[in-house]
Amino acid sequence: MAPCDGRTALESVVGRGVWLQRVLHHIDRHLDDQLDVETLSHVAALSKYHFHRCFRAAMGMGVSRYVQLLRMRRAAWRLAFRDRHSITDIALDSGYEAPEAFSRAFRRLAGQSPSQFRRRPEWQGWHAALRPLAETRRQTMTQDGYDPQVTIVDFPPTPVAVLAHRGDPALIGDSIRRFIVWRKAVGLPPSRSATFNILYGDPAETPPEQFRLDLCAGTGRAVEPNHAGVVAGLIAGGRCARLRHVGPDEGLGRAFAYLYGNWLPASGEAVGEAPLFLQRVRFFPDVPEHEAVVDIFLPLA
Repeated sequence: MAPCDGRTALESVVGRGVWLQRVLHHIDRHLDDQLDVETLSHVAALSKYHFHRCFRAAMGMGVSRYVQLLRMRRAAWRLAFRDRHSITDIALDSGYEAPEAFSRAFRRLAGQSPSQFRRRPEWQGWHAALRPLAETRRQTMTQDGYDPQVTIVDFPPTPVAVLAHRGDPALIGDSIRRFIVWRKAVGLPPSRSATFNILYGDPAETPPEQFRLDLCAGTGRAVEPNHAGVVAGLIAGGRCARLRHVGPDEGLGRAFAYLYGNWLPASGEAVGEAPLFLQRVRFFPDVPEHEAVVDIFLPLA
């Protein structure tokens, strides 16, 4: 077998990275299982010696580091957004035999201990630490052959409670935490109230200080004045193109590109004036990332 010196060489050797997709999907589906080189080389159908080199060439990091970062990201989301998980349970779920070892590893990565991160996450440092993981997953989720189903639906006008995030998208975690606290206080958890995001621009193309996104919970109740800054709003509804995305949020960019770049020109439809919005049907970290479900709605003229 030829050496794996980069993506081009890798694809010429093993058929456009089919083995890589198989391995990445296996990791996502078995994040709590044994995921060493020997196990994953069998999934890839490569020798463990070639697998290690090929994975590093394709992903820019070794498989152990990749798995650790995925587990740490899940741990961080549980720490920040799910207070029902104890730090000990999060440590064990992350593959550590003791909370102390997990705390040391988390601090090296995030610059904060798990308890400090739970109290007040320093999002800038966290996103910087996870940037290599996010970038490599975005690149590996743009393979050819993507052909999702798009349907046209009549979305009903939907009253919502809205928390507006304005500013650096790296800090949206603080807005999410505030919104979660408010939803708990008023008895509107996701199990009782649909969750929406209204998007006003691409964070990759919008200056951080101008970025806008609305966090919404469906409710017909009056929204009382509150310290969180939540107000009453309305998703106007009407004819929309709907695309269901299943999997990690890194794949949303591919879904948006398909909707605007492939489906829309071929459909003969025109976009409406209302912004694109999402309905979060199933959530990470409550479900594994590969089981998360998001319905994307593009309002039409």
